[in-house]
Amino acid sequence: MKFQPSSARRLNTVCLAMMAAALLALFFVDFQVYPVDPWQELARIGWGLLTPGWADLPSLLNALLQTVAFALLAITVAAPLGLLLALVFDWRPVRLLCASVRSVHELFWGLIFMQLYGISPLTGLLAIMVPFTGVFAKVFAEIFHQQSQQPAQTIASSVGLVKRFSYTLIPQSWPALLSYTRYRFECALRSSAILGFIGLPTLGFHLETAFKQGQYSEAGALLWAFLLLIASIRFWLRRWLIVPYIVAAIWMLPDTVGFQGGGSLWQFVSRDIWPSVLLDGDWEGFRNWLVMMFDSQIWPGLWQTLLLTQVAVVLTGLLVLVAYPMATQVLAGSIMRWPGRFVLLVLRCTPEMVLAYVLLLLLGPSGLPVVFALALHNGGLIAFLVANASDVEYRNRVRRPDDPTGVAFYAYVETPRRFPAMLAFLFYRWEVILRESAIMGILGVATLGFYIDSAFEEIRYERAFLLIIVTAVLNMLVDGVSRRLRSKI
Repeated sequence: MKFQPSSARRLNTVCLAMMAAALLALFFVDFQVYPVDPWQELARIGWGLLTPGWADLPSLLNALLQTVAFALLAITVAAPLGLLLALVFDWRPVRLLCASVRSVHELFWGLIFMQLYGISPLTGLLAIMVPFTGVFAKVFAEIFHQQSQQPAQTIASSVGLVKRFSYTLIPQSWPALLSYTRYRFECALRSSAILGFIGLPTLGFHLETAFKQGQYSEAGALLWAFLLLIASIRFWLRRWLIVPYIVAAIWMLPDTVGFQGGGSLWQFVSRDIWPSVLLDGDWEGFRNWLVMMFDSQIWPGLWQTLLLTQVAVVLTGLLVLVAYPMATQVLAGSIMRWPGRFVLLVLRCTPEMVLAYVLLLLLGPSGLPVVFALALHNGGLIAFLVANASDVEYRNRVRRPDDPTGVAFYAYVETPRRFPAMLAFLFYRWEVILRESAIMGILGVATLGFYIDSAFEEIRYERAFLLIIVTAVLNMLVDGVSRRLRSKI
């Protein structure tokens, strides 16, 4: 009989390997704290959060509504497109297309489309819609594969693909499809907000301005308003209001128009994103250009992105282990779990970019703010999901009289039950953490995003295009590794 290692041994091996890689990364990543006295600035930010204020309430409401408008319209287009692609997701070209578009961060898409359409509604909509379509296609296809295939087998083979799905898999999957679409809408709100960091008139634009000017009470008002917006989605996002919301969202889009005509688009894709030496047929010059790019930008950015990602992933896992007990009924109690759930709600609703921006003001442009921001957001999100799963099981489980209590119950009963699912969530977020690590370069940290943003500022589109391709390939590789690890849990 062939020996099969236990699941516990596999989990221990994976965890030890991840922690060893993170410890090794600590020797190479820049974690220097630059400001002399960050606590004074932290006190000012904390006071601003406690005393939020916004003199011009109509402008605050307008920023919130435009943030919702970009997110809602992008989801309205991306979800149906993703559903159609999910029907043919088994076709390899479709899988590669979806993997490539979702591997590029929304801010990178925003920078690309901004070169074509300026700071316009179309730029914001496409920046969210394109990657989200790829995400919808992947997840919807996974949902379809989890359903029973027997109803589809009873339909005649002559029935078309769309009808086959419409009468079998889609009705079975409908609750899960709606639930995931609602979740992606929350993600789209965060993406819409951070598009303000590249100039679009969403919440992030006003937030960045308030922080730069030291108006922390205004920044606090924006953060609390955004938190309230996301926390109240279940109350105002109703099915019968979707159509009126879409009409209102179209009306709420900003008036800026940046479309420059089809000629500009053709020039961009046919000439601007390709090195001049390649267009001239100078293959030796092209090889030298690639070597120069690899030595000066690709490898330094790639290395720092991977280092920060690895440390952030492990720190996220540690944070989940510490945070989830404070939000569960079985460990914190029926009353005391609510403060913990509120903290987790704040962390998962606040975009990583916003957290990193605040921490950069306190600690300076090093990898430390990036790692903390990624761990806080993703740790809050995963801990929230783990706590929810614990509460659902707690309501349906009768505790044994010989169960331990206190720390022993946490260490020997509850955490072993939650650990496999926690690792699955963590590996699922690994790709997301990598993508966010890359985009943090826009804030000045030397990841791939730093070199991409610099290339766009210098109007070196060929460099930006190459670096974005490298980022996408890296994301697809990490996604493949994370899928393999999840399958072994």
